[in-house]
Amino acid sequence: MRHPARSPLLVFGAAAFALVGTAVAPVVTASGAAPACTVEYSVTSQWDNGFQGSVNITNNAAAVSSWSLTFDLVGGQKVTQGWNAKWSQSGTTVTAANESYNGSLGTGASVGAGFLASWSGSNTAPTAFRLNGTACNVDSEPSPDPPDPTDPPDPTDPPDPTDPPDPTGGPPVLKVSGNKLVDETGATRRLLGVNRSGGEFMCVQGHGIFDGPVDDASVKAIADWNANTVRIPLNEECWLGLSHIKPEYGGANYIAAVKALVAKVKAHGMTPMLELHWSHGQYTGNSAGCSDVYASCQKPMPNMRYTPTFWASVASTFKDDGTVVFDLFNEPYPDRATSTATQAWTCWRDGGTCPGIGFEVAGMQDLIDAIRGTGARNPILAGGLAYANDLSQWLTYKPTDPLGNLAAAWHVYNFNTCSNESCWSSTLAPVAAQVPLVAGEIGENTCAHSFIDRVMAWFDARGLSYLGWTWNTWDCGSGPALISNYNGTPTSFGIGLRDRLRSLDG
Repeated sequence: MRHPARSPLLVFGAAAFALVGTAVAPVVTASGAAPACTVEYSVTSQWDNGFQGSVNITNNAAAVSSWSLTFDLVGGQKVTQGWNAKWSQSGTTVTAANESYNGSLGTGASVGAGFLASWSGSNTAPTAFRLNGTACNVDSEPSPDPPDPTDPPDPTDPPDPTDPPDPTGGPPVLKVSGNKLVDETGATRRLLGVNRSGGEFMCVQGHGIFDGPVDDASVKAIADWNANTVRIPLNEECWLGLSHIKPEYGGANYIAAVKALVAKVKAHGMTPMLELHWSHGQYTGNSAGCSDVYASCQKPMPNMRYTPTFWASVASTFKDDGTVVFDLFNEPYPDRATSTATQAWTCWRDGGTCPGIGFEVAGMQDLIDAIRGTGARNPILAGGLAYANDLSQWLTYKPTDPLGNLAAAWHVYNFNTCSNESCWSSTLAPVAAQVPLVAGEIGENTCAHSFIDRVMAWFDARGLSYLGWTWNTWDCGSGPALISNYNGTPTSFGIGLRDRLRSLDG
């Protein structure tokens, strides 16, 4: 889907940065006793006036249900933002307090968090850390005698604040079975939810990483609609940290932000779907979204220069997490560049030199191979031609997945060619009979929901999956915006999806 205009100019000239090794504060163990907690502090990148830092906290004491780490930055550094913790600073003292999804820290458990900060003069590393008031990296105090198990409990004692909370069920590990997505028990699962746009365009435009808040409250608001899936569009240049991307919005910072959002989505029991939206490669032909070589708009196909590398990196990052789904490429449209359907579908599957496209194309097969080459077993979605609206020859040109864990993606808006029940029955139903079918984007440009009501009714009748575009507070006249506030207040368009999701069991 096209996006409301942000900035017509991209921001270039990002300062070069240097990688700095991990600095571990010395662990004092004169008596041989294990420290109550251990903290590893590192500066992972540094540039002219700023740096990225991280802490890895290990709790060696009793389990806690919440945590707060404090340390002093004595070189004049100022924390500007962070992730995986609530960061604040008073004078030289920095505090990182847990988020709602990572407060439980059992004995021997670890948690990591990162931040961006400014610096000048010196970037001295902190040497002392305290976790919930207890000094880390130093001998722990002798433990008191254990209680006598024969002593009856005192009914006046308050509850132990270190007791961990009840665990919250996360999303299922999914796989393809025939034409269904199933969980580890073999039960059929539908992907029903929303898109969360922003990660594809904010970074390349130099404004940030996400458009609007992605804190726990805003993610919970999605779950409150009874959504079970969140599709997260990405930008390959930002993930790879190319030189024209501001370092604070690219590379390690971008990856950490995506990982943090995935963790929040999972904490609310929803499936994260990671999708490549904007990619590198200059295209100025029919229906070009921009003339820019950079990933600043939708291109007709992904490219061999960066896209397989992007997917290999994403897959390596999440290959041990079977709850994450991969969507290869947002909306292919090689059919607008080539003269025949055969050329377009061949380009879609095989890539290479495609008529009308001036860069070497990465086909869907190339991307599947890049993902599977990492050992990742995650489910993969592949959208068809005509901005993913045409699946008429998807089965004929279906790429090969050695794991058989491949599904079809489809997008529909009221202005698309295949936007009626007759087309859906003739072109979608045959695909859905053989592989899982996911409508990754559904929407309309009317600021109402009569069209998506028809789409959802057709998909519900067949037990198929769909995701609304988009969980952003844009004017619905410039793009189908589901909400007017990140607390989940729906627009007149969003009411249709919200009420439908709430009426379903999942």
